[in-house]
Amino acid sequence: MRRLPVEGFSAGLVNDDDIYKWEVLVIGPPDTLYEGGFFKAILDFPKDYPQKPPKMKFVSEIWHPNIDKEGNVCISILHDPGDDKWGYERPEERWLPVHTVETILLSVISMLADPNFESPANVDAAKMQRENYSEFKKRVAACVRRSQEE
Repeated sequence: MRRLPVEGFSAGLVNDDDIYKWEVLVIGPPDTLYEGGFFKAILDFPKDYPQKPPKMKFVSEIWHPNIDKEGNVCISILHDPGDDKWGYERPEERWLPVHTVETILLSVISMLADPNFESPANVDAAKMQRENYSEFKKRVAACVRRSQEE
């Protein structure tokens, strides 16, 4: 990562003895429902990184169409390289070894601001956002409040 801090997140090793596990703090992006939130997550890097992408899981509760109920992030940049057997993603949208922690986290911040409804990981959140937006906003606001208390 760059020596200059990047706005919107911080990241570092969970334990100096394990370079494959990072803790991340994602700051809710301005002008979104997640603004003001401090969401904790873990990045788990595989032994064959950078050929394969890390897995990202929020440990803070977060309600979002592209984050499943267990906190796992579903975003193209974290999908294995190559062709998408379902045809939703082009190979260049998926993992490439040139991606960095910075590009991953900037993509996650962008995802918070602009969810992908074509392939939601949390169908209930996607449905609620489309059909009952006021309830969706309340649920996200509760997550933001809890993240501020962690």
